[in-house]
Amino acid sequence: MSVPDYMQCAEDHQTLLVVVQPVGIVSEENFFRIYKRICSVSQISVRDSQRVLYIRYRHHYPPENNEWGDFQTHRKVVGLITITDCFSAKDWPQTFEKFHVQKEIYGSTLYDSRLFVFGLQGEIAEQARTDVAFYPNYEDCQMVEKRIEDFIESLFIVLESKRLDRATDKSGDKIPLLCVPFEKKDFVGLDTDSRHYKKRCQGRMRKHVGDLCLQAGMLQDSLVHYHMSVELLRSVNDFLWLGAALEGLCSASVIYHYPGGTGGKSGARRFQGSALSAEAANRHRPGALTTSGINPDTSTEIGRAKNCLSPEDIIDKYKEAISYYSKYKNAGVIELEACIKAVRVLAIQKRSMEASEFLQNAVYINLRQLSEEEKIQRYSILSELYELIGFHRKSAFFKRVAAMQCVAPSIAEPGWRACYKLLLETLPGYSLSLDPKDFSRGTHRGWAAVQMRLLHELVYASRRMGNPALSVRHLSFLLQTMLDFLSDQEKKDVTQSLENYTSKCPGTMEPIALPGGLTLPPVPFTKLPIVRHVKLLNLPASLRPHKMKSLLGQNMSTKSPFIYSPIIAHNRGEERSKKIDFQWVQGDVCEVQLMVYNPMPFELRVENMGLLTSGVEFESLPAALSLPAESGLYPVTLVGVPQTTGTITVNGYHTTVFGVFSDCLLDDLPGIKTSGSTVEVIPALPRLQISTSLPRSAHSLQPSSGDEISTNVSVQLYNGESQQLIIKLENIGMEPLEKLEVTSKVLTTKDGISVSGFPLSSPFRQVVRPRVEGKPVNPPESSKAGDCSHVKTLEAVLNFKYSGGPGHTEGYYRNLSLGLHVEVEPSVFFTRVSTLPASSTRQCHLLLDVFNSTEHELTVSTRNSEVLILHAGECQRMAIQVDKFNFESFPESPGEKGQFANPKQLEEERREARGLEIHSKLGIRWRIPSLKRSGEASVEGLLNQLVLEHLQLAPLQWDVLVDGQPCDREVAAACQVGNPVRLEVRLTNRSPRSVGPFALTVVPFQDHQNGVHNYDLHDTVSFVGSSTFYLDAVQPSSQSACLGALLFLYTGDFFLHIRFHEDSTSKELPPSWFCLPSVHVRAVEVQA
Repeated sequence: MSVPDYMQCAEDHQTLLVVVQPVGIVSEENFFRIYKRICSVSQISVRDSQRVLYIRYRHHYPPENNEWGDFQTHRKVVGLITITDCFSAKDWPQTFEKFHVQKEIYGSTLYDSRLFVFGLQGEIAEQARTDVAFYPNYEDCQMVEKRIEDFIESLFIVLESKRLDRATDKSGDKIPLLCVPFEKKDFVGLDTDSRHYKKRCQGRMRKHVGDLCLQAGMLQDSLVHYHMSVELLRSVNDFLWLGAALEGLCSASVIYHYPGGTGGKSGARRFQGSALSAEAANRHRPGALTTSGINPDTSTEIGRAKNCLSPEDIIDKYKEAISYYSKYKNAGVIELEACIKAVRVLAIQKRSMEASEFLQNAVYINLRQLSEEEKIQRYSILSELYELIGFHRKSAFFKRVAAMQCVAPSIAEPGWRACYKLLLETLPGYSLSLDPKDFSRGTHRGWAAVQMRLLHELVYASRRMGNPALSVRHLSFLLQTMLDFLSDQEKKDVTQSLENYTSKCPGTMEPIALPGGLTLPPVPFTKLPIVRHVKLLNLPASLRPHKMKSLLGQNMSTKSPFIYSPIIAHNRGEERSKKIDFQWVQGDVCEVQLMVYNPMPFELRVENMGLLTSGVEFESLPAALSLPAESGLYPVTLVGVPQTTGTITVNGYHTTVFGVFSDCLLDDLPGIKTSGSTVEVIPALPRLQISTSLPRSAHSLQPSSGDEISTNVSVQLYNGESQQLIIKLENIGMEPLEKLEVTSKVLTTKDGISVSGFPLSSPFRQVVRPRVEGKPVNPPESSKAGDCSHVKTLEAVLNFKYSGGPGHTEGYYRNLSLGLHVEVEPSVFFTRVSTLPASSTRQCHLLLDVFNSTEHELTVSTRNSEVLILHAGECQRMAIQVDKFNFESFPESPGEKGQFANPKQLEEERREARGLEIHSKLGIRWRIPSLKRSGEASVEGLLNQLVLEHLQLAPLQWDVLVDGQPCDREVAAACQVGNPVRLEVRLTNRSPRSVGPFALTVVPFQDHQNGVHNYDLHDTVSFVGSSTFYLDAVQPSSQSACLGALLFLYTGDFFLHIRFHEDSTSKELPPSWFCLPSVHVRAVEVQA
């Protein structure tokens, strides 16, 4: 026997072998349709008996194996069923002849045979025959199963007769010697009368009868015969048949201990027959109970258990039988099948290590020169058996050997599809999965070197199959999952091969369905490049949307009636972990930053890299990048435009690397860090672009509020210089501008300068001055030149708040900020300010020490004075005659309305207002001719209280009138000698309080222009009436006057000095309130 049956199991020893074959030309589909129906009748219960008959069907069986039927009766073909097509009566004789020819092949062992004829109708088909069944077609053949049952019953009759014939053989010395084919030549010339020969014949016949009893369903009798056979054969050292007797004993014991079978699905066939009822199935099983719970034949059960081997003894007897088989070279097939049967029993007993010893023995059993197909079958079965006992890697090894055998060089047409299929089945044994997600969790499992070798073989096999898509998928899987185990050279080789494959068939993200129902999932390149951090970026400061504050406040969005709820807080915490606290805007370009690095030892080109999103219609704008070899972390920004509103989730990114398109999801990336992947997209808003007439600044303003400035401009000015700034706003968005608000803010300045307001009116004017607090009015000479000589800085922000479109309807707006950075260089400043009285009480002289702090020559001028030329670093004094100021008539400043509760601040506001008025009246300007630049110079910061008092008109205004004409020192009032001169003193009260009464005395004198004043003028000037004038109390904003007269007796220039009487009323008022003008009178002769 040369063809092993690798599907053999111990319970096959109780089956009858029936061969089902086609006769003539029968389509494969029709044949196997009937074959499956025949196989469904695999067991029947014997009438009037508790025995069950089991059938094993084969559609192909080597005739040489049939020659071993005496050695083990389950190998003997006892039944033949043939299937044929015959459509005409004239073909029937030829068909029937073929049936007889087929029977002759197994004629010596057949118990019975049947011929199923399909398609023949008429007189021949109507003849009643036991060995032939006619059916009109393959659909109309309902009686096939019944015919098979009748056929099996006929087999049982023959079997039972043979069993009885052999069991009751009383011929004694004339028992025939049963032989296997290779023994016949060895027994020629033996002494048939010897005791040794007779025992051998008896032992072999006992073993043969045991086989027949086992097939006839008589388990107890078979055990008895096997035991007797073992004793007889052991005594004559008939090792081959002794092994067969031990194996029969093991098979019977296995059937007793494991009624469910040992052959997997095929072993369970004893309970699947349609002809066997549930009662019969229980009845045939050893140890089965009746419905009353009592064994119907306890004596039989006791005898059976006594003769039956224990589970441990079964394996020992198998070992012994196999050792006897191994003594015979021609019994290799028997030995191999016995090993397989023992392995199946050990698998049920969960004794894997002992089973592996049997399998290891089976591997080294030397059979004849096997064909390639037989080798594939052998290795495949070994793989399945190793899988059965839990040796997964060993199973994968033999499965891979079988795969390689499919494409052996000796095969004219290599079976690459079969090779590929077997290679796929080896993957689990090597801890290899075709799902890349399994390799992203935890540590690597399995031997990476073996796994890479297997993947390379899958790539090659799929290429030889003519399926480049499979090659690309497996090679992509190799590169993705085994990247850490590839050397630098291997990485280059694999990527080069992948590029060659993808040039013909690009890699996609579509699953690939294989013929066996297996689906290859897509392999995204999450390691090419490796992404470590994903961050959704906020829009630029100028494009960020802001929500308008509602009247109900910002914290009224929660619908819960409770101020605080831990459940709500917990839910919000989970949402924050994914959702980001800023918004994107519909129609605006949004950015996501990825920190990536290239693990390859060469430059990595990534094409078509874009975002994968959900929730909102999103237009991704792909990017291409090139990463240097082993680059380290490298920032990559991916952009896109949301087309609709809602909540958008960034699920991942897509790339094209080495011709393979990949969708990489963030959830599948191990060790990735992200601050959230969900953001809200609000309706579209207009987009304003700002441009100015000033150059952009590299200096970025940093407001204390943390706001970002979108555009920064800078300018360099001299102190007091003005610069025109033109701002252009352009709406570059798709939505109309519906609302625009402009505000301004001056930031905290450096270097000890403060600023006044930042008005939006035109022209744009900003005053910069030194602080008043903490600085002396008149610094020492050593500090005059360096006090304000360094560059100072002014920073201000102009905010444009605008909205429009759908976003405006939803209550959103944008802020556009313009940062202004002004570097102020010193021009001219005043080191000292003082005053001198003028000839008129309503004027005074303002003395200014002017210092040129620039490096250029400049000129200083006022409205009413000449131009003063100052060289670089030069200081000169200039005098300016100014009219005194009526500060009480100034409009009330905002600070005086209660904005400043601090009196000190209120006084400072008033001082600033006065200084601004003085500055506007003086009109001091400087000019640098060489640079053609000019500006204003201000004295506001240097005006102390004393100077302001000197520049202010007194609250009490005194006017002296001579003959009704106001007189002052500069112009002499003319009068005639001898004529009385009317003198009037008028008081106007501009203070908020009532003043007076006052007493004034008029004292005339003469100035001799040498420093001597002559007051002794009693003979020269005479008063008409009293020389003392009286004024009653004067109410606020009222006026009062007193009158008198003088008589000049001689010609000359006279001066009138008016003095106040010091009383309690005048002492309460400051002396500056009593500033009366000197009166100059010139007496001349009367003209004739």
